[in-house]
Formats: sequence, C-alpha cells, structure tokens
Amino acid sequence: MSGSGRRGLGAAWRRRRPLGTRLALAVTAAVAFVAVVVCAAAFLVVRSALYEQLDLSLTQSARLAAQRNPGAAPGTLAGECRFLAAPACAEVVPADPAKDPATPGLLPVDPAARKVAAGARAPYYTNITLAGHPARMLTTDYAKGRALQVALRADTVRSGIEEAAGWLVLTAAAGVLLAAVLGYWVSRTGLAPVTRLTATAERIAATRDPRHRIELPSRGPSGREDEITRLAGSFNTMLGELEQSVTAQRRLVADASHELRTPLTALRTNAELLAKGERLTAAQRERASAALGRQLREVTGLVNDLIELARDEEPTPLVEQVRLDALVRHGVDAARAHWPAVEFRVRVAEGAVGVVVPGVPARLSRLLSNLLDNAAKFSPAGLPVEVELAVIGAGPKPGPELTVRDHGPGIAEQDLPYVFDRFYRAGAARALPGSGLGLAMARQIARAHGAELSAERAVGGGALFRLTF
Repeated sequence: MSGSGRRGLGAAWRRRRPLGTRLALAVTAAVAFVAVVVCAAAFLVVRSALYEQLDLSLTQSARLAAQRNPGAAPGTLAGECRFLAAPACAEVVPADPAKDPATPGLLPVDPAARKVAAGARAPYYTNITLAGHPARMLTTDYAKGRALQVALRADTVRSGIEEAAGWLVLTAAAGVLLAAVLGYWVSRTGLAPVTRLTATAERIAATRDPRHRIELPSRGPSGREDEITRLAGSFNTMLGELEQSVTAQRRLVADASHELRTPLTALRTNAELLAKGERLTAAQRERASAALGRQLREVTGLVNDLIELARDEEPTPLVEQVRLDALVRHGVDAARAHWPAVEFRVRVAEGAVGVVVPGVPARLSRLLSNLLDNAAKFSPAGLPVEVELAVIGAGPKPGPELTVRDHGPGIAEQDLPYVFDRFYRAGAARALPGSGLGLAMARQIARAHGAELSAERAVGGGALFRLTF
C-alpha cells in the first residue's frame, strides 16, 4: 500500500473516532512520548556515570601498574582479575606480534592494541568477557613499542545498569498509564461544555423545544472565559433568538387566525345572504354587496400585511439612493388625498434638503404611509398632523430624522411598550378601522433599512413617532 493510501486510511479512522477519544489519545501519546524520552535519557545518564566510575578505576590501576613496573617486557604483570574482589589484571603488549611471550595472557589482544603500542592510536576502553564474566579493559601507551592493558570485572556495573533499566521501564510504564488517565480526564473536563452543547442540540432536535439552555461554568478569579465557554454562550444566545422567533411565529399564527376569523365569518354570512337574493329587496342586496366588498378589501389588506411582515429583509437588487425630502412630500400628498378632512403640515429643515439614504423606495413609502394613516386616524377635527424632516448629530455623517406627530389622545403609559407588537390595539383604537399590523410593519421596514422607529407621548398631548436613520 502506498504512503498516501495509508495516510488516507489513518485520516478516515480519525474521523470515525469521537472527538473525546481522539483528544484522549493525543494527550496520552504526547505525555507517553515525553515519559519514554525522559526515561531513556535517564538510562543513558546512569549508564554513562557507572562506566565513568569504572573507567576512572582502570586509569588509576594502569598508572599504578606503570609506576610499579617501569620498562617491563611484554607479558603478564598481574593476572588475578578473574575474581570479583581481585585487583586489576595488567599485561604489556608489544607492537610487533613476533615479540609476544610464549605463554599468552588472560586479556585479548586485537590489532587496535598493536597500534596503541606503536603510537598510531590513542588509548581506548573496551567491554570484554573474562572467564565467563563481564569485564572492562583499558588499552593505553606504556613505553616505546609497547602498550599496557588493564582490566577489571564489571559485574557490579552491569547489574547496576540492569537494575536502573528495570526501574526506568517501570517508571515509563507508570508514566504511560498516568498519561492515559490524564488524557481521559482532560478530554472529559475540556469537552464537557461541548458534550452539554451536543446533548442540548439533540434534545432540541428531538423535542423541537428551543427553551433548553447549556449550563455555563462560573467565571474564574480573572473573569475571563475560554473558547469552549464562549461557544456555549453563543449557542445559548442563538437558542434565545430561536425561541423568540418561534414564539413570535406562533403568536403571529394565533393572532392572524383570530383576526381572520371575524371577517371570514362576515364574508360567509354576506355570501350566503346574497345567494338568497330573490328574497331580498334591492336596498338589502345593495347593502350586502357593499359589506361583502368592504370585507373582501379588509381580508385582502390583512393578508397582504401578513405577507409583508413575513419578509425578513429588503431585496438587495431593489435598493437605491432615496431622497428623503421628496419621499416625504410624495407621501404627504398621498395622505392628503386619502384623508381630505385632515390637515398635514410638512417642515423640511434646511440641512435635510437633498439628504439621501440607501433603501427600497416602495417600502419606505409604505412605512411613511402607515405612520401618516395612524396619525390621521387619531387626529381630532381641526388639528393638524405635523411631519418634520431634520438632520441630527454632528460630524462628517449626521443622521436624518423624521417625526410624525398627531394631536389626538396620545399613547397611554401602559400601551407604550406594545404599540409595535403585531395585532396589538390600544383600548382607544379598538373601535377604529385597522388590523393592528401597520405599526409592526413600519418598525420592521425601518430595521431592515438600518433605522430605528420609536413612539413617545408628545409634549402638549398626542403621539409622536420618531424615525432615526
């Protein structure tokens, strides 16, 4: 199998493993690698230290043998090192093999020793076997044409190395086991928020209930949050938005069903009445036909408003630069035609002439017409609806602001938080025509254009709606 194929199989295996398992394996492998490397380094250090002590003893023994036997001929100087407690063996090795003694010594002679005797190589240490036991030998220069070999039993060094190796292997095994435990603990602790997030997501998918939340750990003394906690917090925020959206959707469906029930019932009644036209007088048929047309227009307007409210944002291809003063004048002219009995006063501040904003002209016109219709509906006879366009704020990019004020009964304090809710109608407005969707639609259009629409009680009476870009 090629290297790329093996890598592909390894990547597929990793993808099939749970994230917690992969994290535990990664932590275990990292800690185990460190433990093994540390134990191997410790073994090398212990081994080097033990041999260094033995080499020091060999050097001292060689110096002592050379001092006691200056200029000795080739042959054995001391030969009892086969025993553990005996002093070092010592032999003189000639550079020329022809000068070897008739009786060979206990220590092996190799070509490297001849080179040391000839002065062609530096002294060196070797591990040998002496009478079936481990030993260490030093070959060093002695006299012209001769070298000195000194050897000592290395049983204690060998047993010390083996004992150190055994303990270090146990330490490495314990380190690997500890690494596995730590890896499991890290994966469980570090991924606990992810586990809770997954469980919450699965619970929501099973129950379709977005009210569930992930438990967030308390902040530490520093008050800082890690990435997992921030992810869980973002997920909770998303769940909150989803819950609000689902709640608003359910409320919209319930309110729309309630609002449609009355006009649909009236439509059915009038349709059934017209079906029995032969029993009605001409005046009754005319009244029923007019009521049927009026109710059809009411239902059509309500359905159109619901469709408009279902749009989340403005279509990008239709966005253009809209001149607000021209939009205001056009909207007021249309309102005057629709409400001939109401006086509309328009004031455009000097700095607001020619101000443009990006938007969809038809949607902004719908926003303005909803505000003007709402103001005209509550305006008493003889009192005007005041429309003003100004520029507020300082700096290179001041923002335009549009206000629409009526002089009607105003908005009750308890109604102010709800005036932009769908189908909400204050007590004073229940007898007036309308579905309760106009202001909700106006705020939605404003927010889709990056503006904010607010309502307040006007000074001196009446309601004031403020549209700020």
